Amino acid sequence: MLKRAAMLAAGVALLGATPAGGQNSDLPYWATVDVTEANMRVGPSQEYRIDWVYKRKGLPVKVLRVREGWRLVEDPAGDKGWIAARLLSRTRGAIVIGEGLADMREGAKVGSALKWKLEPGVVGKLGDCEANWCEFSVGKRAGFVEANRLWGAGEP
Repeated sequence: MLKRAAMLAAGVALLGATPAGGQNSDLPYWATVDVTEANMRVGPSQEYRIDWVYKRKGLPVKVLRVREGWRLVEDPAGDKGWIAARLLSRTRGAIVIGEGLADMREGAKVGSALKWKLEPGVVGKLGDCEANWCEFSVGKRAGFVEANRLWGAGEP
């Protein structure tokens, strides 16, 4: 009787378990590189070769798949590979994209005072986005940037 109860309990636990703690239901999602150096591999384990080394903490990535302690990610250039989950954070970040300098404004509108000009490739923390404008901070500088100039804004 005890053996049967243990098997039943194990079966119920397996039914309730989902890969990576239920994260498959909210894929894809945005994340950021949470360390100063992260290896992107061609497969989901340390046995796979390193395809790319990211040396930019805060770089946004799009998580496409979850497999045990690994995440299949896409970077701003469109490259895909596997990064250990412990090297990523759910903190929202973005990178400035497009041609020329991007305006960082005091408010969320074109006529708002210009605070700074941002070069493509600048990485920062992403705040709330509304009506094609996003709160964006780079170090101690903060303001609003048009969402279409930020990779990491919007739906993944």
